[in-house]
Parts: sequence; C-alpha cells; structure tokens
Amino acid sequence: MKVLVPLAPGFEEIEAVTIIDVLRRAGIDVTSACLDSSPVTGSHGMAVSADRRMDEIATGDFEMIILPGGMPGSANLKADVRVISAIKAVYENGGRVAAICAAPIVLSSAGVIGGKKAACFPGFEDMMPGTVCLPDPVVTDGRIITGRGPGCAIPFALKIIEVLKGKTVSSDIKDKLQVYWM
Repeated sequence: MKVLVPLAPGFEEIEAVTIIDVLRRAGIDVTSACLDSSPVTGSHGMAVSADRRMDEIATGDFEMIILPGGMPGSANLKADVRVISAIKAVYENGGRVAAICAAPIVLSSAGVIGGKKAACFPGFEDMMPGTVCLPDPVVTDGRIITGRGPGCAIPFALKIIEVLKGKTVSSDIKDKLQVYWM
C-alpha cells in the first residue's frame, strides 16, 4: 500500500508528523511531497523535509492520498492544481482519500466529498457545500476518511491503518503507542 501526503507551507505539524510516523510504524509506504521546495515550514514554524516534490510524483503509484490540515496549509493545497488532480486521479481509480482539520475543504474543491459525511475543524463546514459535517473526531464514509483537528491526529491515523491493514494491526500500533484513552 502506497500513500501520498502532500505538505504545503502552513501545514499543521501535529497532523502531518503524526500521520507519516504512525502509518510508517504500521509498515505502510508513505511518501511526503512538497509543493515547491523542501523543507516545508508548518503553521507553527516547524520545518519538515519532504521525501519528494509534487512534480516528481506519478499519482498512479498511490492507492491513497492523505491531507494534513492547518492554515494556510489547507488553502495552499486547495490552490495547487497538482494536488487537486492527484486527489481526483486516486479517487477515480478506486483509491482512498483522507483529510483532517481544515483539509476536507480541499476534498470539496476536488469534488469527491459532496453528499458524504465528514468531520472538519469547526468553522470550515460552510466551505464544503453538500457535505454532512459531523462533530465526531473521525468520520469514514465509503473511501473517504476525515478528522476534526490536531487532537484527533492519532485516532485519525489509527483509523487509516484499520482501513488499510485491518483492526489487528491498528490495535497493535495503538497498544505500542500507549493510546489508552480510546
């Protein structure tokens, strides 16, 4: 299973690092990709080195794309035609998409979340017309997984693992991380 995590300037560090780290612990092949240059600086000043550049990515190589949120990171993802094209290509080819915090607005711009149930950071619901926004930490609807915000990053990543590799692997990672509150 190959997963793409695009990193845009202003991304939410907790979400991006948690997603990449936790999925790799589960043996999932995660590639982070910067929009322009690496390292990419998040919304709280943390710089993260990306594995590749979006220009070097062939979307057909990935079964899933996961978007960390944050602002202006989500707005930057939404404005990048390569990201929108990658989301559409992965989803139209039967793959999965996921987004957390403000990033579900990017899925809305790509046209894949309308009519679906989703979670997002409070205040972004109006930017996702036709989407049924729920106050849950993590929402799965078909091939779409969404999360509410930074505090939901671990449950979000564990849900992705459960969907991709099964409940046993997700539970094993949960135990190794000492996630005892859920």
